Amino acid sequence: MVLAGQILGRAAAYSGKNAVQTQSYGAEARGTAAKSEVIISDGKIGFPMVRKCDVLVAMSQETVEKNLKNLKENGVLLLDSTNVTNIPTAKATIYAIPATEIAEKTFGQKLYANMIMLGALTKITNVIDEKSMEKAVEDTLPKKALTVNLQAYKKGMELIG
Repeated sequence: MVLAGQILGRAAAYSGKNAVQTQSYGAEARGTAAKSEVIISDGKIGFPMVRKCDVLVAMSQETVEKNLKNLKENGVLLLDSTNVTNIPTAKATIYAIPATEIAEKTFGQKLYANMIMLGALTKITNVIDEKSMEKAVEDTLPKKALTVNLQAYKKGMELIG
């Protein structure tokens, strides 16, 4: 999700918005706890840390349990239902997408789940236009990884009606 956060922040800048992106993750290998916070604003950003988020994207049960308290009332909760099996009740609009399962079945590897979630997030929020997001994906990822990541991003958009 750190990569997805970087792409989201870059896309926000491309679309003329102000953005701040911070990240933290465990020192262990891929798949450990990771967190990416992105603040997007039309105006100045006075404080670079998220106090209460409008949108929470959770790829694991641990993430939901640890961070749900930081979601604003009536916010958006986007879950990877492959890994989040105990969907919480919250005063939020909840989207449950089996991103990891779709990534494995469609693209052969679960590491594309983040791009599926990024596509779904783009479609759900409409905060960033598709053109800016696709340009950010293209400018962030190496050419050899670009095609499948863009396909995964577009798959995530298709999952949202």
